[in-house]
Amino acid sequence: MQTVDLVIAGIGWLITVDPGRRIIRDAAVAVDRGKIVAVGKSDQIGKGFSGRQTIDGRHCVATPGLIDCHLHASFQLSRGLADEANAQSFLFERMYPYEAALNGEDVRVSATLAGTELLRHGVTCFIDPGNYHPEASVEGVMSTGIRYIVSRSSFDLTKSVLGILPERMIESTAAALERAEAALERYAKSGDPRLGASASFRGLNNASDELILGLDKLARKYGTLLQTHACFSYSTRDSSVARTGTTEIERLEKLGVIDERLLIVHSGWLEPQEVAVLARRKPSLVCAPSSSLHNGYGNILVGKLPELLALGVNVTIGSDHASSGIVDMPQEMRLACCCYKETRINPRVMPPEAGLEMATINGAKAALMSDRIGSIEVGKEADIVLFDTRRPEWQPLINPVANLVYSATGDSVRDVFVAGERVVAGGRLTKVDEGKLYEEIPLAVSRFGKHLKFDRMVQLRWPVS
Repeated sequence: MQTVDLVIAGIGWLITVDPGRRIIRDAAVAVDRGKIVAVGKSDQIGKGFSGRQTIDGRHCVATPGLIDCHLHASFQLSRGLADEANAQSFLFERMYPYEAALNGEDVRVSATLAGTELLRHGVTCFIDPGNYHPEASVEGVMSTGIRYIVSRSSFDLTKSVLGILPERMIESTAAALERAEAALERYAKSGDPRLGASASFRGLNNASDELILGLDKLARKYGTLLQTHACFSYSTRDSSVARTGTTEIERLEKLGVIDERLLIVHSGWLEPQEVAVLARRKPSLVCAPSSSLHNGYGNILVGKLPELLALGVNVTIGSDHASSGIVDMPQEMRLACCCYKETRINPRVMPPEAGLEMATINGAKAALMSDRIGSIEVGKEADIVLFDTRRPEWQPLINPVANLVYSATGDSVRDVFVAGERVVAGGRLTKVDEGKLYEEIPLAVSRFGKHLKFDRMVQLRWPVS
């Protein structure tokens, strides 16, 4: 009998997402020093392992920790500020002014709320496209116990066809590269296994070739991914063609930066030749369904992600931000699968297994961490989620993958483990005082709200007395 740190026993359904895609009934997982040392039937694991801590997994469906490949942690306090806005208004009249108004303390509060909401909905790792206060983001996010890939946001072109960036967000190419490298130097080599870093240029239309090439060089130097938003709206596509004479993906291809280390967010408005480039170069792509639906971008309507998946491209899921996304990965999986069924008029497109793969093993590959997380198998770090099935949306429980993707929400998450540490227990975070956090939020909104014109941003159409 081997004594280990943790045994989760009696799991009703264990969805491993391992290479064999095994689903095990009455399962158990043994964890020691943060890593999975055994996976199998409960009676088998019980004969070989004794846990210093034992968790009862009865009435639960267990999955690998979910991975959100695109969430702006600093935008978590922006709910209600960017509704019913087109791409130009959303960015240049709502979100960029909001971002410019934040100070470091505001970002810390927002990032803490982001980590809290993600964990409570079963996400154990997320990728942030960055902001101008990475140190505050790290402080807030890491206090929750989640895994985090931080970035420092980079722009160096102040003007595009869509608008002009706020003055506080404008910096030279040299300054952007210097500050990006400082963040990479600090966080890519932090020594904390839950903290990683990325190079990030936020959008092609506000990034020069020099900045893109410089960030690509930094990503290779520090062994990190490179990420950007691209092709999320017809207006960004047309802006790229008007300014550079090429579409966004064609421009990246000419610059020679597209490979498996590149993470491209949205990737909806693709021309045929761009689909061919992506199929050949195989970067990771992020589907952000709730964001597109909220803002009417059309990424589901015109997107080619099911076809790119079939062509071997790694497609993942992201919730984007609280101002338009739902920050609930089970719901994002449902939208990613069902919206493509609707637009293709084909119920066989995007089965629930595809959605779960996008949110687990595909996400791990995009984060350059597929050897560590993304599935429940021996040798990987113990990022595990237990969903409580004693809820109406989980019953009857005949096909757990279908229930998870088609009917469940993140609210049914009971326990979350990151590297074997129980960071959510009974639906509540173990490392964050949520009561104190909810007291800090209105104070932060009051601070940054002084610099914004809420009456022009909030679309509250009914009278308030």
